[in-house]
Formats: sequence, C-alpha cells, structure tokens
Amino acid sequence: MFHVKQTNMEYLKGCPVCETEKSSPFLEVKDHFLTGELFTLRKCEQCGFKYLNPRPSATEIGKYYESQAYISHNARKKDLFSYAYRLARNYMIGKKYKVLHQFAHPQTLLDIGCGTGEFLQYCRSKKMEVFGQEPSAAARLFAQTTHHLNVKESLDEYRDRKNYFDAITLWHVLEHIHELNPTLEKIKSMLKPGGLILIAVPNTDSWDARLFGSFWAAYDVPRHLYHFSPGSLKDLIEKHGFRLLATLPQSLDAFYISLLSEKYRTGKSSWLTSFFQGLQSNRIAKRTGCGHSSMIYLMTAENR
Repeated sequence: MFHVKQTNMEYLKGCPVCETEKSSPFLEVKDHFLTGELFTLRKCEQCGFKYLNPRPSATEIGKYYESQAYISHNARKKDLFSYAYRLARNYMIGKKYKVLHQFAHPQTLLDIGCGTGEFLQYCRSKKMEVFGQEPSAAARLFAQTTHHLNVKESLDEYRDRKNYFDAITLWHVLEHIHELNPTLEKIKSMLKPGGLILIAVPNTDSWDARLFGSFWAAYDVPRHLYHFSPGSLKDLIEKHGFRLLATLPQSLDAFYISLLSEKYRTGKSSWLTSFFQGLQSNRIAKRTGCGHSSMIYLMTAENR
C-alpha cells in the first residue's frame, strides 16, 4: 500500500500507523553495529510515529544481519559481553514464561522471530505445544538441530493454523517486520478466541533514548524499521482490533541498551557508567510514567 521502490531502497509514502503521508525528518542515525551507513528516521506529522524512511527492501535487508557478532542469533560466542548477554537472556526466559502465566495458561504457543529457540525450549519443558517462526536460516537451523524444535521460515507456513494458538509472542521482533500491518492481521487470524498476544519493543519515549540521541542502541538502524512509544503501539494494535490488557517493564534492557549506547558514543565500554545510567532510566520511568527502555504489551483480540 505504501511502498515505492528506488534502486535497493524502499520508500514509504505513508505512516504505517495512521497512513498520513506528511512526515518530517526526526533524526539521522548511523548503523553503529555493522556498516557505518547513515539512515534517516522520520516522524509522522499527525500521530508522531517514528519510522525508518527510506529503508532497505525486504530482499536487501538480510545483508545487514550478516555478522557473527549479531548477538541475537549467536549462541556460541565466548567473549565476556556475549557471556553476560546469555546470562541475562537465560534469566529473562523464566521471567517471560511467568509473564505469560500471569495472564493466561496457554497450551499452544507460537513464538515469532524465535531466534535460536531457547524460549520455546523452556516452554516445551513446561509441557506446552510450541511452534516457532524465524527468517534467519542459521538461527532456524540451530533451533531445529540443537533443540529439535518445529520452526518455520515464514508465517505463511502456518496458514492452516487458524484460531489455533492460545498465545503468540513477539519478543523484540515487531520493529523488524517489513509488512507490519499484514503481519498483525495474520497473527490475529491464528489466535484462538480469548487468546493472548505479547509484544515487547524498545520505547523511544524512554529516558535513555533521550540521553543518547542518535547513539541510542535500540534505534539499531536499519534492522529496526519502526520506533514505538507506548502511545503509538496502542494506536497500532487498536487499528487491528486488539485490546490492550496491560503493559509491563523490561527493566534489564535499560542496562544492556545503555552499555551498547555508551560504547557507540565514546568508543569504549563502561560497565559502571552504564549500570548507573540503567538505574537512572528505570527510576525516571517509574517516577514520570514515560515508560522503561523496553516495554511488554499484553493484548487480546476484540470480537473473537
């Protein structure tokens, strides 16, 4: 609906949330992680949603993930940073499971963008029937061969699972999806009546986003295509007939994002500085209501 392609870049003619065509430049951000290229974030003049425009097309984006250092899909790196990341990830897996069971007791779960499958493996150990979707061939193969999980490349491979899943999760995945609105419609069709959807995304209204500006690691251009605030995420899901049940913080993310952002800003890691920045971000989120560095949104579909 919005796409106009020019060379290898894709231009959005309208805001993915409200479809307004008027937007203004918000921020120039470097791909600090991989290429050093500059990308433009734009802000919708009607609803305020921030998104990457122009952006690599779906067929071109893969090259921006082609690094052994891409931590989300690297389960074997042995450096200190990767080890700390995996410790935090393993701790959070249990927390994620508790969040699911705080609001539902699902028997069937689909994890979209499941990566190497550790969350699904944990849920399977709790006697859940689990399924995954992961576009990265390397991560998908790891999940299939190491954890023996049922993981597909595309959501289209689950088209026969209408009204099937008790819960569908997207842990820091929605910001990566090119076909944002069609994907939300697919998700809605696969959810059982009364089922739960859980979406976790960074919060562009957070204190650390304002502190670091263009160095904020959660912009992660061009892999992150969209930059949500609590308000814009609520607007998007209500557009597709979802009802927001609750929002929860991901407090640990403030420390991880601050650590990366400080490295991007100064050229070196500062664990102590980043620790206090993370504490400050979480304190301000609680005091002001601006939201934590990353937020979890739990919702169900209306009229199912």
